[in-house]
Amino acid sequence: MLKGISPLLSPDLLHLLASMGHGDEIVLADANFPSAAQARRLLRLPGSSAQAVLDAVLSVLPLDDFVAQAAFTMQVVGDPDAIPPAVAEFNAVLQRQGYGAATALERFAFYERAGSAFAIVATGETRGYGNILLKKGVVRP
Repeated sequence: MLKGISPLLSPDLLHLLASMGHGDEIVLADANFPSAAQARRLLRLPGSSAQAVLDAVLSVLPLDDFVAQAAFTMQVVGDPDAIPPAVAEFNAVLQRQGYGAATALERFAFYERAGSAFAIVATGETRGYGNILLKKGVVRP
């Protein structure tokens, strides 16, 4: 255990995040997401909510500020303007960490982008649409 570091940031997750470069993307996925089928690299955190993992990840990982949008969620099928509770919580975490709200991508566009992500972290999130994709930014001095 490390002082001042969330216990959700396991050695494997910290290594994964530190291995990412500027512009690499990571998905924090819910329990229903086809993580094993989509992932180039897969890490499982089955007992953790996606929002708690997002909060922990954003404590050490900057989002890309060279692009218009660096956080993406999945649109609700049949109701693209809906904001599910999991997404509302993602947006609250993003705001608390100093970022704007995530942009919603159409379901299959999200899957396609997730399939080319640096890694997928499969959380224990059971609520629908509890998936978020993050683009890593630059760590500045």
